[in-house]
Amino acid sequence: MNIEIKICGLTSLADAEVALAAGADYLGFVLYERSPRAVPVDALAAIMRGLGQGVRAVGVFVNSPGEFVRDTALRCGLAAVQIHGDESPDAFCAMPVPVWRSLSVSGAKCKPEPGTWPAARYIADAAAPGLYGGSGTLADWDQAAALATRVPLMLAGGLTASNVAAAIRQVHPLGVDVSSGVESAPGRKSHEAVRAFITAARKAAAGLA
Repeated sequence: MNIEIKICGLTSLADAEVALAAGADYLGFVLYERSPRAVPVDALAAIMRGLGQGVRAVGVFVNSPGEFVRDTALRCGLAAVQIHGDESPDAFCAMPVPVWRSLSVSGAKCKPEPGTWPAARYIADAAAPGLYGGSGTLADWDQAAALATRVPLMLAGGLTASNVAAAIRQVHPLGVDVSSGVESAPGRKSHEAVRAFITAARKAAAGLA
């Protein structure tokens, strides 16, 4: 089984380079100023220049106007945009890159329902009141596993090197997405934890092949 890995909440070129060297498929950058992992657009553009061509970066947006998302995607050379807030899908139907949609998953509840929010990919995250991801709370793996049979799904929410193998075996997602689970502090990655997470995810996926 192939698994795609996204290291999210990156804020520096050094951390991004470590994630790439360790084998991350996607790098995630949060364009939400209220997040402790927020990266200004100018800083993201500079990081992307430092990384060079061919890097698949995903911009994470919360309640941002469609025009801002579109302009940021083009300026920073994003591979996809990930929508996390209470936005209407109508504002994102003409993006220049694929749109990923975060889903708050808890028990039998899923917000929004995938059928009401067309996207190229969905991110199953934990439902945390007042937060838009990055809480370190586990998503409902049973519900995520059911979703993974219906839509292209990445699993997020409270993943670490210690539990990602079990998550992959239970959910069978397209990929896994980690932020706080590989940090030494909000917005600062533990390079050792990043490497350990990617190694554990790859090993688990190989075991399902």
